[in-house]
Amino acid sequence: MKNITSTLVIRREAVLTFVVLLGIAIAAPLVKQQYITGTIVNAMLLIGTAWLGVRDGLLLGLIPSSMALAAGMLNPALAPMLPFIIISNAILVLTFSYLSKFNYWLGAVTAALLKFGFLYGTSSIVTGLLLDERLAPSVANMMSWPQLVTALAGGIVAFGTITLLKRYQPNKID
Repeated sequence: MKNITSTLVIRREAVLTFVVLLGIAIAAPLVKQQYITGTIVNAMLLIGTAWLGVRDGLLLGLIPSSMALAAGMLNPALAPMLPFIIISNAILVLTFSYLSKFNYWLGAVTAALLKFGFLYGTSSIVTGLLLDERLAPSVANMMSWPQLVTALAGGIVAFGTITLLKRYQPNKID
């Protein structure tokens, strides 16, 4: 009976943690500043992956972008990029999850580089095909080097947060 009770407590904590991380990631676009928003969202993806696992990290990469577009918090010019943003978030989560088992920084930096490379590569194609030619350069710029900066900054913020979480609940994060 004790095992069942402890499992239920962990699940309740995990759900609460997921809801908090999701809420922060959803609220981040309200800042309306790419460097702050991107850093926060990337940090939530990495923290969620480290704290809750890959499945929840992937959900955190899917839900906020979709909700931001639906709620009008995401620039409509970015709508054609939404599937690629979601895929890049999955690349970040999966790469970080695998490589951080060896070394946190290896996972965070490699994940940031792969996310950036994917978004940079796809944005140049998508913006040329789908967007108004007047908007294409600004969208392509948003999907270029600022993505690398915010992914790396998110890794730094996540590292600090995870370090604090380990201090207060050392058995939760490996």
